[in-house]
Amino acid sequence: MLSEFRDFIAKGNVMDMAVGIIIGAAFTAIVTSLVGDLINPIIGLFMGGIDFTNNYAVLSGDVAEGSSLEAAREGGAAVFAYGAFIMAIINFLIIAFVVFMLVRYVNKVKDEAAGKEEPAEEEDAGPSELDVLLEIRDALKK
Repeated sequence: MLSEFRDFIAKGNVMDMAVGIIIGAAFTAIVTSLVGDLINPIIGLFMGGIDFTNNYAVLSGDVAEGSSLEAAREGGAAVFAYGAFIMAIINFLIIAFVVFMLVRYVNKVKDEAAGKEEPAEEEDAGPSELDVLLEIRDALKK
């Protein structure tokens, strides 16, 4: 049973999946930093410094005027945190766009690599149909 488990782990599919998960976690940290540290401040700058995260409506409980969302939650108030939801949607769209651009670039590189290999195969395929027809025409002229 132990040897069977070792064989299962040693298969390429499991190792590829493990590497993909690790790289995905590292990529998530990069994209999260990109969104939180670079893109959101730029969006806030264009929107006049507005940060949606602290926009909320109090459903029940007492909250001091101008309190942050975190302070309202710590005070035990039930809040409708629509600003945090809006920021989550914006972050999702930005992350989805970054991932789309990455996949698009990888596919482009794959297509270029595949395109370079195809002409080599065509050269080995032999003469084209036009070449054969020209040879037949020349042979008939003789």
